[in-house]
Amino acid sequence: MSNFRNLLIWQKSMSLTTKIYNSTKKFPKEEIFALTSQIRRSSVSIPSNIAEGFGRDSSKEYLRFLNIAIGSLFELQTQIEIAKNIDYLNEDEFTTLYEDSREIERMLVSFINKIKERD
Repeated sequence: MSNFRNLLIWQKSMSLTTKIYNSTKKFPKEEIFALTSQIRRSSVSIPSNIAEGFGRDSSKEYLRFLNIAIGSLFELQTQIEIAKNIDYLNEDEFTTLYEDSREIERMLVSFINKIKERD
């Protein structure tokens, strides 16, 4: 693969980030520097770390960045659940975002395992 943009996992995480930004637009203004910012930063971290790791020279370094991406994904899952619990996200929005994040989680775990097998 010659470009990280060709990775389906990167494409799906970019799509999730776009959905996150759209969903958080309606959060209360007082949350802009709190939960809104946290959710957005964790979502941006996922495709960013996939891309950054892709550019590294070794599988070991790539795995490190993929593990950071999965950590950010778990952080995002926690934060969207908090947003649902305090009624910033309705059940349908939460379900869509959560299911998208679970798909990316499965893909990341599989991708990490494949890279480990190659080494």
